[in-house]
Amino acid sequence: MATAKLIIGGGCFWCMEAVFESLKGVEDVESGYANGTTPNPTYREICRGETGHAEVIKITYDPTVIGLERLLEIFFVIHDPTTLNYQGADRGTQYRSTILYQEEQTHQTAQRALAKAQADYSNPIVTTIEPLRCYYPAEAYHQDYYQYNPSQGYCMALIPPKLAKLKEQFGTAIR
Repeated sequence: MATAKLIIGGGCFWCMEAVFESLKGVEDVESGYANGTTPNPTYREICRGETGHAEVIKITYDPTVIGLERLLEIFFVIHDPTTLNYQGADRGTQYRSTILYQEEQTHQTAQRALAKAQADYSNPIVTTIEPLRCYYPAEAYHQDYYQYNPSQGYCMALIPPKLAKLKEQFGTAIR
């Protein structure tokens, strides 16, 4: 079985990771940092907003079970793509809404998904669609963070509402 990959950012990677890990056809979700200027950045450097990286997730999925179009549709629903450089209380360019591509097909599909999603928002979508320049996995303690820390305050406040929205709008896509 051939898998495909998608790298997206939409605020805190813990929140994005928890949502996408719950989908049928998603085999792995890795939190990481992308498209900045500092080689091998650390979480502390990212949080200071000085590296230019975005907090992102790298989704490995089976396109025969869930397609790129569906993943992007979910992406545009589970975060606010109309807020520039923030989601909720998280502020800074590291929390920007972005879709990173390596193949032209992903680029074109992302552009179509953004145009389609715009109909659901009164404010303009500010999500960037850009080529992937660099990617670094986040530290081990960030991987599967919600799975191992479900009672952490930040997670309790932000992730269950996203999962409820996912279930309400995309229930058949959930494991």
